[in-house]
Amino acid sequence: MITFIIGLVILFVGAAIYGSICERIMKPNPSAKTAAVKLKDGVDYVPMNKWKNCLIELLNIAGTGPVLGPIQGILFGPIAFITIPIGCVIGGAFHDYMSGMISIRNNGEQMPALVRRFLGGGVYKIYNVFVCFLMLLVGVVFIYTPGDLFVAQILGGDVFTLSAEVVTVYGVILFYYLLATLLPIDKIIGRVYPIFGFILLMSAVGIFFGLFIRDYPLLEIWDTGLFDVHPFGEHFIPIFFITVACGITSGFHSTQATIIARSVENETHGRLIYYNTMIAEGFIAMSWASAAMGALDLAMVANSDLVKIPAAVVGVIAKNMLGDIGGMVAVLGVIVLAITSGDTALRSLRLMLADALHIDNKKKSNVLILALIIFSIVAGVLYIAKTDASGFALLWRYFSWANETIAVFAFAMIAVYMMKNNMPYIMALVPGTFYMYIVSTYILHAPIGFGLSWTFSYILAAVCAAAYATAIIKFGKSLTSSQNLR
Repeated sequence: MITFIIGLVILFVGAAIYGSICERIMKPNPSAKTAAVKLKDGVDYVPMNKWKNCLIELLNIAGTGPVLGPIQGILFGPIAFITIPIGCVIGGAFHDYMSGMISIRNNGEQMPALVRRFLGGGVYKIYNVFVCFLMLLVGVVFIYTPGDLFVAQILGGDVFTLSAEVVTVYGVILFYYLLATLLPIDKIIGRVYPIFGFILLMSAVGIFFGLFIRDYPLLEIWDTGLFDVHPFGEHFIPIFFITVACGITSGFHSTQATIIARSVENETHGRLIYYNTMIAEGFIAMSWASAAMGALDLAMVANSDLVKIPAAVVGVIAKNMLGDIGGMVAVLGVIVLAITSGDTALRSLRLMLADALHIDNKKKSNVLILALIIFSIVAGVLYIAKTDASGFALLWRYFSWANETIAVFAFAMIAVYMMKNNMPYIMALVPGTFYMYIVSTYILHAPIGFGLSWTFSYILAAVCAAAYATAIIKFGKSLTSSQNLR
């Protein structure tokens, strides 16, 4: 368990140090009027206290990713206990904090608008299509996974067919998402999230302390190979970082940070709401990764169907560690994580489409029509994914890759912002370049991409990463100081 403890120290001590550095660089102004105050409209721009915003942000970003991802990622061995906290501190938490703060200082603009402002109209058009597609996938995935978990683990039903139970549960979640998309943010999300938050915390804390109560043995990094322990021979780079996105770095988070930017009362709340909340997600990822290693024989899992259905592993882990009742609470916590990310993903999609199409969000009829169009598409994709034997597997692979690709755009936007404001842009350029290498390697090799050999994929990805870094530096330096960049 020493490697796991070292990882926790890296996570919390690193967060205290690097989070402080990020805050000093941004210099939050306690007297500045935020977008929530200046543009208050009672729908999307709604000032809320920092603790409520913090809780909403945590539930927005922590879907099934920091649970299902680490459960699969731990198959790479205890190296996960080191890479998760390091990536979270210098990548994910930094990414979330900067995205949120930049949005606050630009009237709560959503990510597509920020990309247009700092990277130009050409990049904006590509990004806007890409991010809207991702939000749609997030909405579908976070109906499918919590719905199946509820049917299988709570109701004890069959999730391999489109049964009446499955349709009913999917329908209830979809209806809740519709309400969360249409109603003012403080009327439903702000009211139900404290309840969801309690369940989430009970779940995460229960799993963490269950490790020590059950005294599960955890592998140490010096007892295994660093990168060659995966039972299926998967390559650590890029597969680990595609698999374990939430908990390390997730592009989806930038879209959620900009939603909360419209309800932040004071710039000084940014570190708590954004940076520290991502560290909390890192802790959730570490807890579930260690639980998967401690509660299950990895060799047994690797040779069973469980590893192919990580959602099923959730129930096994929860019941092994916490018993039937405690296990049910833990499973409910995972379900809550997914539902409280899916609702705001579709809300983000509505806001982004409205901004792109210049639709007035103050007219309720416009909001309703746009929401109905979005949800009709979601229902259709959900049906295809559930009725096609390989539908969801394909959906999940595209979702995972798209998620990290969105982060590449976000890091580029942050880097340019930092360059124009005389900040150390290397803090954004390094993780952005790294993830450009990750997503390029993956799509070049993967069957859903170009299917090239690993050797060619690694070489071409290095070229893509170098071109990415060079383009950002040249573009940032070419911008004139007269541009309206804040």
